Amino acid sequence: MLRMTDLFPPYEPGDEPRRRRFQPVPLRVLLPNLVTLLSLCAGLTAMRLAIEGDDKLDRAVVFILIAAVLDGLDGRIARLLKGTSRFGAELDSLADFVSFGVAPAMILYTYSLHNIPSLGWLVALAFAMAAALRLARFNVMIDDPMRPDWQKNFFVGIPAPAGALAGLLPIYIHLVGIDRPAGFVVLEAVYALFIALMMVSRIPTYAGKTLGSRVPREWAIPLLLAVALFITLLVIHTFLLLLVITLVYLALIPLGVSRYRARERAEARGKALQPTPAPEAGEI
Repeated sequence: MLRMTDLFPPYEPGDEPRRRRFQPVPLRVLLPNLVTLLSLCAGLTAMRLAIEGDDKLDRAVVFILIAAVLDGLDGRIARLLKGTSRFGAELDSLADFVSFGVAPAMILYTYSLHNIPSLGWLVALAFAMAAALRLARFNVMIDDPMRPDWQKNFFVGIPAPAGALAGLLPIYIHLVGIDRPAGFVVLEAVYALFIALMMVSRIPTYAGKTLGSRVPREWAIPLLLAVALFITLLVIHTFLLLLVITLVYLALIPLGVSRYRARERAEARGKALQPTPAPEAGEI
């Protein structure tokens, strides 16, 4: 007769208690990853809205914008809560590839690039692949110990979120009511390729990571007013403001390159002015 003790042996005083197979994960580590997953969901939702028709194109763009905002928050939340992890960094890159590589390419293709059947699809593929390559290079450069601290204020090429928002410029033009001339789809394809090349290029662009870390006391109230005004304009005139921001961002890229080159020359001059140590006695 089968007894319960055969299935569940009694615990003996000398037996070692079973160790827990999984260690608890702090909430401060989970919260940034949750924000990253929300960014991924926003990118996937943008793809769905783009596929469903042109009447939902504006909502698809809004979800790309939401994904970009969430992507900017997850890293800051992780650093604020001291919850950074290698898992979070890898998850962030995967989410960025979907939200800022695949989703914008799909939106551009369903909006206009499908009118150039083969070439349009190749342009969409190039945009998505450029985002993947740019994110892979970014992950490698994070671990580079030889990179000077001042270079952390610059990106190498256009970052994926900025590339996604800038790549949707033709859609902003359409949504603000500007008529598209005949053959404009060819210019859209060329522009999408230009943004893809900028993402994988070695052109330095200003990152602005140090902005907002310290604010002078006399600038606190004007800054709060400016941020409130910016958010209000973004809600009321979303696509017009995105159009203006994109044009200003692209126009300021040469200024970022100029500042980067100036810092490079200053660093080179500083190294050249460092005294060479005298050889020790006995050295030849």
